[in-house]
Amino acid sequence: MTAKDSSLLVVKFGGSSLASAERVKLAAGSVAAKVSSGTKVVVVVSAMGKTTDELLLLAKEVTGSSKGFELDDILSMGERTSARIFAAALNARGVKAKYIDPADPSWPIITDGKFGNASPLLDETEKKVLETIPPMLEKGITPIVPGFLGKTRDGKITTLGRGGSDVTAMLLARALKCDVVLVSDVDGILSADPKLVENPRKIDRISVEKLIGLSSVGTKFIHQKALRVKPDYIDVKLVNFRKASLDASGTVIEGSFPELVAESLSSPLMSITIVGDNLTDNPEVFLELTRMIRAYGAPILGMSANHDSIIAYLPTVSERGLLDKVHGIVVSRENALAMAVRPKLALIVVKGVGLEEAPGMIARVTTPLQRAGINVYGIFTITSSIQLLVGWEDREEALRLIKEELELSSPGMGQNREEVV
Repeated sequence: MTAKDSSLLVVKFGGSSLASAERVKLAAGSVAAKVSSGTKVVVVVSAMGKTTDELLLLAKEVTGSSKGFELDDILSMGERTSARIFAAALNARGVKAKYIDPADPSWPIITDGKFGNASPLLDETEKKVLETIPPMLEKGITPIVPGFLGKTRDGKITTLGRGGSDVTAMLLARALKCDVVLVSDVDGILSADPKLVENPRKIDRISVEKLIGLSSVGTKFIHQKALRVKPDYIDVKLVNFRKASLDASGTVIEGSFPELVAESLSSPLMSITIVGDNLTDNPEVFLELTRMIRAYGAPILGMSANHDSIIAYLPTVSERGLLDKVHGIVVSRENALAMAVRPKLALIVVKGVGLEEAPGMIARVTTPLQRAGINVYGIFTITSSIQLLVGWEDREEALRLIKEELELSSPGMGQNREEVV
């Protein structure tokens, strides 16, 4: 397990937490208090308020372009200005602070040349971070790093895409091996959207994997690219700027989520199908089926249903008694007609951060199977995973084909750690 530096903290302030002079003062005060307690702090700042939106609108009107080096250079001014203001605010409070600018030779975030949505080069970035940040901290200087920005090997400024300041904070924490505090305008992650339900509760701790499940339906608390580079040993706490304290309670995001991988269960499955009329309108058949399977101690690994059929996938059960019981459901319910069993199925799971936001991913994992004449008996998409059912005799070949496809066309597998997102 990697040792974490508990005397060091990376703190990122979002644009809403820096949207006015009073909010900047609150933010600077919270950092000053943390530094005075003996903690070394590295600050990452977003552009103040809606600055980036305003710069983007103006640049588009002037140039007619929505991408390219010139646009990234213009958009960088929001974070670069914010860093200068924040450094001045800390210095005014007696905290020795210095901003780092992309124009400086010591700039730590190195990326590829995909302007507007650049990917960090992990090895080079980590090396530059360790060359730049620790010497400043040893001199008692609090570094202020503009978020969202990178620089190519040949010195051109890039931007990391929307929410890229999260990525900046995570890259710094990854290299420095310390925790992160994200300061925004929310108290933490809630059990539901307060716009949809009354009195949602704050979640104290949540894993990355569960957070991805929320993100997949549009509730985004931390940028997906940041989660891609988050190591398991780093905790991320989300707090509200109104608390004016980096020690305030919030939500801690823990753990990590693997890059895009494909794996297969080591034992065969079976499927039980019940067909009938209006099965989803009358859930009694569905409930009886699930209760019956669980009574036999068999976990249900997946289910699918439409108006006229219900399919349950479970580990192969040798007892004929279960099938007799399921058949009893069929003959006792007027809206159930018949049952069928398909044995010897293999479950292949493809999973990774942001999978649900990768267009064409289902086609990518099924097309090579089609070419090889391998039938897919079922497919599910669940948050950041795709689950396929193939014949047990085809599992090794199917898994090999899927892995080859992912290694060839996905940045998440088979990479050399240079470009990660």
